[in-house]
Amino acid sequence: MKKERLIVHIDMDAFFASIEQRDNPQYRGRPVVVGADPKAGRGRGVVSTCSYEARKFGVHSAMPISIAYHKCPEAVFLPVDMEKYKQVSEQIFDILGDFTPAIEQVSIDEAFLDISDTYKLHGSPRDTCAAIKNRIKKETGLTASVGLAPTRMAAKIASDLKKPDGLVEVRKENLLEFLRPLDVGYIWGIGPKTKAILNQTGINTIGELAKYDKNQLVSMFGKNGIAFWEMAHGIDESGVETAREVKSVSSETTFEKDTLDKKSIEKELIDLCEEVSARLRQDGFKCRTITVKIRLEGFQTHTRSVTIREPANLFDSIYREIKRLYNNFELKNKKVRLLGVKASGLSGVDEQYSLFKDEAESRKESVQKAIDKIREKFGRGAITRGHT
Repeated sequence: MKKERLIVHIDMDAFFASIEQRDNPQYRGRPVVVGADPKAGRGRGVVSTCSYEARKFGVHSAMPISIAYHKCPEAVFLPVDMEKYKQVSEQIFDILGDFTPAIEQVSIDEAFLDISDTYKLHGSPRDTCAAIKNRIKKETGLTASVGLAPTRMAAKIASDLKKPDGLVEVRKENLLEFLRPLDVGYIWGIGPKTKAILNQTGINTIGELAKYDKNQLVSMFGKNGIAFWEMAHGIDESGVETAREVKSVSSETTFEKDTLDKKSIEKELIDLCEEVSARLRQDGFKCRTITVKIRLEGFQTHTRSVTIREPANLFDSIYREIKRLYNNFELKNKKVRLLGVKASGLSGVDEQYSLFKDEAESRKESVQKAIDKIREKFGRGAITRGHT
């Protein structure tokens, strides 16, 4: 008899904002918004996280910070303190490791766990989830919402239904009953456009999708049609991936004011290439594809990419391509709002692509390693490029 899978989805409640409320009692019960400086409604950037008190005013993550300010000017607006949040995240994942080694970290505040082989140590599967919540609350002072189900998708949905501080269990025998009344948008891969097409066809719930002919879904959505049909029937064989592959390294910045100033733009491109190249070296990667992201006034976003012959992780190689891509892009006299740099097509630094390494390239690597050591010891500001 096949063993039942028991997948748990852990989602910390308003993570950044909750940490700030925990550490600052005067913020408790008040709307708290963590993100960019709103500057009285003229700020740039977006909301990273907001408290549930702020959500009552219509504020949500990824919302432009200026809109968040106008919706709730009385909120406490705080900058992102990523180092503090990372420390709390590590504490939480240490706790999760006491319940199962099968952990897939989705983000700094979210994870999937497989407790199929370990739940008996703590009683029932539900007892295990309750114990996880209690440990997190006791040791960090924060609440987590937890979903328990036989599939990843159902566990994720379950954790969303009773936030904050929720615990929803979906048993295997009740899986289809749980899914049927839910909005079809809960199916993974169904975004606003696909949902609109399904709604026009008369499909509004997962149950209605499950009744639809599979071949018709294939004719409408190709391979995705099969996946939609299977998930609507509770078929989801994807497991917990304990080692997720890193596919890209990226960084971006939003200007305080939309700009055409060449020096400001060049400085940001240099800083972004510095950060991306440093992270590549730190994580032991080289990249084959380099992309520049350009968002213009009016929020029009464009990307330009190039695939290089020899994988790279040095600043000079990455910046050379980024500068060329940017210079070949026609701004058409529109100001730049945001710039981003991404490195993808990653491979390990130990993989050898050419038999003989260029002597100049070897010297650059030696210099870069020396710079990295100085920065590691004394901080990033200890040594900077002449451009900046």
